[in-house]
Amino acid sequence: QVDLVESGGGSVQAGGSLTLSCTALLRDVAGITRCMGWFRQAPGNERERVAIIDRVSGASDYADSVKGRFTVAKDNVENAVSLQMNSLKAEDTATYYCAAGVRTYADLSWRCSADGMKFWGKGTLVTISS
Repeated sequence: QVDLVESGGGSVQAGGSLTLSCTALLRDVAGITRCMGWFRQAPGNERERVAIIDRVSGASDYADSVKGRFTVAKDNVENAVSLQMNSLKAEDTATYYCAAGVRTYADLSWRCSADGMKFWGKGTLVTISS
């Protein structure tokens, strides 16, 4: 079992910035947390992928809605991942969840994706006021 602890949520005005952090409290075992990332869920909406990073290769993937504004980064020493969010918009308001898991095989390659996520944090609320 891997516990993911998120921090950094809060309220900010549109155009502002926030940084979310997530730490996995169990040391990586057999690569079960090779992939880490962030998902979000707004009221009435389904959970959606925001950004995922491969903690070994450093490869990252973003939702189109956040490209150029959000940056996901890894800290392998601390078994952690962060999400720097800039130029925030009202539509970014959601509960943000940290996730960790393994790579899956698709399109002739192994990659980190939502399908491989096995562990989830409890979520941290981000509210953007316009």
